[in-house]
Amino acid sequence: MANPPKYRPHAVKREDRSDGTILLTSGYDMSPVAETSADWLHRWAAERPKAVFLADRSGLGWREVGYAETLQRVRALAGGLLARGLTADTPILIISGNGVDHGLLSLAAHYVGIPTVPVAEQYSLIPGAQAQLKYVINLIRPRMVYAVDGQKFGTALALDDMQGLDIVVSHGAGPGMTRIDDLMTGDDGVDAAATLVGPDSVVKILMTSGSTSSPKGVQTTHRMMCTNQAMIVDALPFLQSRPPRIVDWLPWNHVFGGSHNFNMMLANGGSLYVDEGKPAPHLVGLTVENNRLMSATMAFNVPIGYAQLRDVMRTDAGLRQQFFEDLDMLFYAGASLPQDVWRDLADMAMEVRGDVPLMNSSWGLTETAPACMIQHQLTDMSGVVGVPMTGCTVKLLPEDSTRFEVRVKGPNIMTAYFQDPAKTAEAFDDEGYFKTGDAMTFVDPDDMTKGMKFDGRISEDFKLMTGIWVRAAQLRLDMLVALAPMAADVIVTGADRTEVGLMIVPAAGAVAPKDARDDAGALIAPGLQEQIRARLVEKAKTAAGSSGRVVRALVLSEPPSMAEGEITAKGNLNFRKLLTRRANLLQRLYTDDDPAVIHI
Repeated sequence: MANPPKYRPHAVKREDRSDGTILLTSGYDMSPVAETSADWLHRWAAERPKAVFLADRSGLGWREVGYAETLQRVRALAGGLLARGLTADTPILIISGNGVDHGLLSLAAHYVGIPTVPVAEQYSLIPGAQAQLKYVINLIRPRMVYAVDGQKFGTALALDDMQGLDIVVSHGAGPGMTRIDDLMTGDDGVDAAATLVGPDSVVKILMTSGSTSSPKGVQTTHRMMCTNQAMIVDALPFLQSRPPRIVDWLPWNHVFGGSHNFNMMLANGGSLYVDEGKPAPHLVGLTVENNRLMSATMAFNVPIGYAQLRDVMRTDAGLRQQFFEDLDMLFYAGASLPQDVWRDLADMAMEVRGDVPLMNSSWGLTETAPACMIQHQLTDMSGVVGVPMTGCTVKLLPEDSTRFEVRVKGPNIMTAYFQDPAKTAEAFDDEGYFKTGDAMTFVDPDDMTKGMKFDGRISEDFKLMTGIWVRAAQLRLDMLVALAPMAADVIVTGADRTEVGLMIVPAAGAVAPKDARDDAGALIAPGLQEQIRARLVEKAKTAAGSSGRVVRALVLSEPPSMAEGEITAKGNLNFRKLLTRRANLLQRLYTDDDPAVIHI
C-alpha cells in the first residue's frame, strides 16, 4: 500500500440556506474513533513498549518514560485512587504545571473515570490570585489535589479551602501529604472500574478563561477527545507515517496543550518532551536549551515565541539545523504570525532542508475539545484558520456581506458546563449548534478551499458615537504588529465615543528608568511616546475609515494584575475588568491636555 500523502489538500462541502446561513463540512470522511484514551495507551504499550511517551528535564538531560512503563504506572496509580475512594463524582484538582507525574496521574484518573481539573499554577503561586483558586475549589468540590512540589505550593495547599482534601505531591512532602510514588498501590479493582468507563464518561473539567464572565467548567469526555484526534489525523496524514515528537511548553490546563497536543502524542505513539521554558524574557533561554537537546517533528508556539527563536537562530546554525531538519509542521496560535517572522522561518527551513514544512494554524475553543477547523495544505499566507475538519459542521450566520458569526456542531463539542444548566442552555441555538461568539471571513468567497480567517470576537466589537462598528479584536492584532516590539499588549477603546484609542501595556525593556510614572498609573515617557505616535501616524495612512484609525493612546505604568482579575488563566487580558478598574485612565485618554496622552 502506498504511503498516505504528507499534506492533504483542502476539501469543503457547502450548503446555502434561503436566509443567508451557510453550512460547511469537510469533503473527507472521518477515520475510526477510539472508545477511550486507554485504547491508545494499550496499543502503543504493546506495539512500541520502549518508545518514549513523556519526558521532562532531569539535570543535564531528560527523565523519560516509555509506553510500557507508562501503562504499568497508570494502572498502579489508578489502583491507588480507587483505594482512596475516588469516583466519577470526586474530581482531582491539579494546581501545578506540565510534567511526567502530572501526565501519569491524569491518565490514571481517566483510565478509571475520575475527572481531573488542571488549573493555572499562577493561581497558587501568586498570593493575590488565590481568589481564583478558591473559586474553582468551591465550584468543583475536589476530593484530591496534586502539586509537583509540596514546599513550592505550600501556601496554596495550606488554604482553609484545601482542608480535608487528600494532598499528593511528587516531592517536598510535608505533614499529611502523600508522595505520588506511595500512591501506586497496585491495580486491584482497576479492570472492573475501567469496564464502566466509556466514550461519554467525563474525565476532564477544563475551566474557561473567564474573560467575559466567571470561569465555567467544560465537561470533557473521552468521546470529545478521541473524536478530535481522529479529525486531526484526517487533516494531517503524516502523523501516521512516523510517530510525532514535540518539545512543548503549552500548558495542560488549557485545552490546546492538555487535550490537543498531549493526546496527539498518545493517539499516534508519539513523544512529548516537556519544555519548562516560555516565550518570556526570563524563560525563553530554557526553550532554546530544550530545543538544542531534542529535535521535534512538530512545533507549536505563539508568534512571539517564534520571533524569539528566530532571533536566536539567525546566528546559531546548529539550532537552525536541529529545529528544522525533522520538522513536518510549524503551528502558530493566539494571533497571526507576522509576515517578517513567517518569511524568516521559511527561509531558514529552505536553507536547512531545501523545502518548507507546513506552516499553519487552526481554530477551536475549550468547549470544542478543541479543533474544529484547520489549515492543512501548504500556503504562504499567515492568519488562515482553515476549513472544517471531518465530523464537524460549521454554521455561518451573516453579520454583513463579508463577515459571519460562527457556530459548530459535532461529536467533539461539549454537551454541558459543570453544574450550570442556565449557561449550558444559553450556549446552544435551537438546532443544537454551539454558539462560539467568534466571527470569520472567507479568504476567497468564491473558493471555499482557501479557508477562512478569524475576524474577532463578536462580544468585543463596539460602536463609535457615529454608529460605526469597530472590529476590536482584529484591530488589536493589527496594532500589536504595528507597535512591535514596544507593546506587549493593547486594549482598544472608543465605545460610545467619537474616536478609537489604545491603552498600551509596554513590553519589557521598552520603558527607560528615567521615564515618569504618575500616581494614577500612566506613563510619561517622551521618547517612547514619540515612537508610538510615529507608528500610529504611519498606520493611519492605510486605515479604511475612522473604525480602523487609532488617533490617541496612553501607556500604562502599572502592569495588568492577575490578582485583580485583569489577566485570565490563559494569560490573556480581561478587557472588561481592566477598563473597569482603570476607568480614570480611560477618561484621561479622551482628554486633549494630558501629557500622558499621545495624539495623532
